[in-house]
Amino acid sequence: MLPVERSRQIQHNTVTLMLHVTADLFWFQGHFPALPILPGVAQLNWVMHYGVSLLAAGKQFSAVENIKFQQPVPPDSLLQLVIGWDASTSRLGFRYSLLRDGDAVSASSGKIQLC
Repeated sequence: MLPVERSRQIQHNTVTLMLHVTADLFWFQGHFPALPILPGVAQLNWVMHYGVSLLAAGKQFSAVENIKFQQPVPPDSLLQLVIGWDASTSRLGFRYSLLRDGDAVSASSGKIQLC
C-alpha cells in the first residue's frame, strides 16, 4: 500500500516526491499498537516502487547499503522523498525528510543496489 502522493518532480536522474502517510495505511497495523510508526521495510518498499518505475525501469533489488533510520515516522506525517539514480553503479540513493511547521527533519537515508 502506497502513501498519498501530493507532488512529483523529475529532473534528470532524480525524483522528488511529497508523500502524505495516512494513519489508515496497512503498514501501521500492529507496528506498535501503543505508538505506531512507519516500518523501515515500508520505506524501502516505496523507494523501490518509485525508483524502479520512474528512474530505473526493468531493474531489480540486489542489496541494501548504508541505511540510517534517524527519526520515526508517525501516522499522518508529510514526507519528502528524494531518490537519485546512478546508472554507473546501479544504485538508488534516497533520503526521507519529515516536514513539520516548515522545517525538514531527516527521517532516513541510504542506498539500494539494483541489478
